[in-house]
Amino acid sequence: MTMLKDDFQAFADSPMAPATQCFAITPDDAAELPRATKAIYIGSAGDVVLRALNAADDVIFRNLAAGSVLDVRARFVRASGTTATDIVGMA
Repeated sequence: MTMLKDDFQAFADSPMAPATQCFAITPDDAAELPRATKAIYIGSAGDVVLRALNAADDVIFRNLAAGSVLDVRARFVRASGTTATDIVGMA
């Protein structure tokens, strides 16, 4: 197996840089996400209830279209009130 050439390997990661990790999100009312997101992809339309990384309260993003990308650093995606599905975290 050959090593993938990464022209950006020497650059520091930042919140504005493209995601280098993606993970499926299963909404949960109590459990934090495994890592803070840079953005969240919505695969199937609906609402998403989340708590941003440094926020004290949850917020509802309503009527998101399938294929939407929320540019948000989140720590929770709640099950209660979230109707969107096929959600992917990008970190």
